Amino acid sequence: MPNAGQPIPVIVDCDTGVDDALALLFAVRHPGLDLRAVTCVAGNTDVDGVVRNTLTVLEQAGAPDIPVARGAALPLIEPARSARHVHGDDGMGDIGLPAPTRAPADVDAVTLLRREILASPRPVTLIPTAPLTNIALLLRTHPEVTRNIERIVFMGGAVACGNATPVAEFNVWHDPEAAAILLTAGVPITMYGLDVFQRVVVPGADVRRLRASADPGARLAGDLLSHRPATPDVGADSEAGGIGDAGAVCTVVDPAGITTRLLPVEVSLAPGPTRGQTIVDRRPRFGESELHTGTRDLRLVDVALDVDVERFVKLYLTTVEKVAN
Repeated sequence: MPNAGQPIPVIVDCDTGVDDALALLFAVRHPGLDLRAVTCVAGNTDVDGVVRNTLTVLEQAGAPDIPVARGAALPLIEPARSARHVHGDDGMGDIGLPAPTRAPADVDAVTLLRREILASPRPVTLIPTAPLTNIALLLRTHPEVTRNIERIVFMGGAVACGNATPVAEFNVWHDPEAAAILLTAGVPITMYGLDVFQRVVVPGADVRRLRASADPGARLAGDLLSHRPATPDVGADSEAGGIGDAGAVCTVVDPAGITTRLLPVEVSLAPGPTRGQTIVDRRPRFGESELHTGTRDLRLVDVALDVDVERFVKLYLTTVEKVAN
């Protein structure tokens, strides 16, 4: 939770990605956040492309020299399966961004995550907006980091409908085993899933204003939003665009902007049509399965069920349109 006068130390783990880029632009520019590091994982595009895109976005945003590390090139078990049909061949909507002049850190993502988490004077909030491979490797290799993790707010999963499959959201579907490991972290977890992710849409007039900005970071946000109509029913406002992953970062700054319930969540790891589904138990009482076979120890997660759309759109715009010093 935010403390007055004290920025929240955060680390973003991403697969940049159009909406991961929107999330980074917000994280860099919000004064209530101390972005300590960014770690990269294969997902929307290959991991080397993710590193390149991340460095370019940070440059365009006017960010300080934030360490960026290359992480897992493959999920724990599955092959890599990109989302180029959504994010373009370069992962950034093919809008012609320049190559970065910055270089990544000389350590891998898990090493950087461990270093920055343990070095932080205050517990860190992790914000994964990507497949959870890096986070799973961190938790299995260095479980001691959990003593200095305040919360994990991840973009992933769905209570209702999926996008990668009818029931599975892309980030969880891309590496279901990693998502299952995340749920064993032993720290508070917030799931910012598709149920809220798809609803926060910036109106076309605001997108056009961003695209006309003299500030490179705000202009990039506008270009990315115009590439990304978040829902098929934006109607006549064809330039409206969803902030996507950035909503998870907004949640860290303004947790009252979402409505959550503490619910049992598990990930389906079985082969077949349910693989990668986040099964969220919203029942008010046990059913016949538990009565006949006994209850299981399921992890409780703060699951986002509703979002104040206007509040988050205003928060995003006022933050991204601040010109970097």
